[in-house]
Amino acid sequence: MTPELAKILLSPWALALLGLCIGSFLNVVIYRLPQMLERGWKLDSAEMLGVKIETPPEITLSKPRSRCPKCSHAIAWHENVPVLSYVRLGGKCSECKTRISPRYPFIEIVTAVLFAAAAHRFGAQPTTLLWCGFIAVLVALAGIDWDTTLLPDNLTLPLLWAGLVSAAVGWTIPLSMSVWGAVVGYLSLWTVYWIFKKATGKEGMGHGDFKLLAALGAWLGVQMILPIVLAASVIGAIVGIGLKISGGLREGRYVPFGPFLAGAGLVVMLAGSVRVLDWLGWG
Repeated sequence: MTPELAKILLSPWALALLGLCIGSFLNVVIYRLPQMLERGWKLDSAEMLGVKIETPPEITLSKPRSRCPKCSHAIAWHENVPVLSYVRLGGKCSECKTRISPRYPFIEIVTAVLFAAAAHRFGAQPTTLLWCGFIAVLVALAGIDWDTTLLPDNLTLPLLWAGLVSAAVGWTIPLSMSVWGAVVGYLSLWTVYWIFKKATGKEGMGHGDFKLLAALGAWLGVQMILPIVLAASVIGAIVGIGLKISGGLREGRYVPFGPFLAGAGLVVMLAGSVRVLDWLGWG
């Protein structure tokens, strides 16, 4: 790829368009991956227990075709154009007029903005696409955790290994910073989890949070672990208080921590470690 072509294909506008398309796919991942995992767990449990159950319908990221959950209207390609189709349809199913969640265009727009921001931050170089992949996985994890309080190993572990491998081949940060970032990221929340459990007899967070913070450490380095946790904790507390006041807390009165870890990781990535340390007065 010539520098001129790279400058065009990896420009903020080009990656924003790519982000819209990837965001549309992430909506599918957020909606279907938990269902795929649940189906697998049911089948595996039935096999281990030696019992027969009604086989749940097979579902993948590509099959069956996307349909309206209300009337089962098959969504045509022209009804699935990122953002534009939502606007053209007035946010409603073309068949039964059931309202479509505004979260679908929201995810698409957020992904597009983050991809464009990555292009601005890292410039027209191949590693920018690597960071776009990092962004996409974090958006998917945030959406899934918010819906289900689940951070699937199918996403967190590949993200962790990708961070370590990228550092090992010299694409991101020094390997030692990546390895220690993963170690400290995992052990820090693991320690908090067990202290809280011993003190209260309750689980304050899921094991997926340990793995997500380990993955963020592998990508961003050990120095960024504390800023990520601080930012995620503060924002999570503010959102939790807001939901409590508004009566929006779900059953069990908890807020998943994963979306705030992911959001803090994205802020640190886009700001850069030097700027983050300066903000905290540690530079």
